[in-house]
Amino acid sequence: MAVLPIRITGDPVLHTPAEPVTSFDEELRTLVADMYDTMAAAPGVGLAGPQVGVPLRLFVFDWTDEEGERHRGEAINPVLWISPAPIAEADEDEDSEGCLSIPGERFPLLRSERALLRATDLEGRDYEIEAEGWLARIFQHEYDHLNGVLYADRLEYPYARTLAKTIKKRSWGGPGQKWMPGVDDLEG
Repeated sequence: MAVLPIRITGDPVLHTPAEPVTSFDEELRTLVADMYDTMAAAPGVGLAGPQVGVPLRLFVFDWTDEEGERHRGEAINPVLWISPAPIAEADEDEDSEGCLSIPGERFPLLRSERALLRATDLEGRDYEIEAEGWLARIFQHEYDHLNGVLYADRLEYPYARTLAKTIKKRSWGGPGQKWMPGVDDLEG
């Protein structure tokens, strides 16, 4: 398949709610396969349609937990329920999160510990996953993308301010900006 360019924060497709997927056809299969390739090349553990410039409600994920169990799939037209987020300070190590649309940056963000994902796969089958910990975080992060929300939008002071300065310094924040995994080095 192919590696796709990833949109950078500021591109309107990242800040607009995505539309439902209505056609489960070969074009969708190709897009999902390309998204898996792009996510692997980046590298990342999740990637949403808007991140590759496609304003559709779908994301892919691929993560192996501490016990060696692989969690991989596509979530098409997902619905996500989450437990209440803890009331605490985000831990800089345990709660550190990054985003392929804000490459090279990581900041602590509290997320709900548990989530229930209901979605459809490429075969049109509905499924449900109860997730905890890091997998729940991945689902919340990718689901936010489908609603036009980046993790940066959820950061608190002083992290939000630091990231805003970084975005300005890198001249990000406008339409059409993107990077190509495996080609562009945007780390740090």
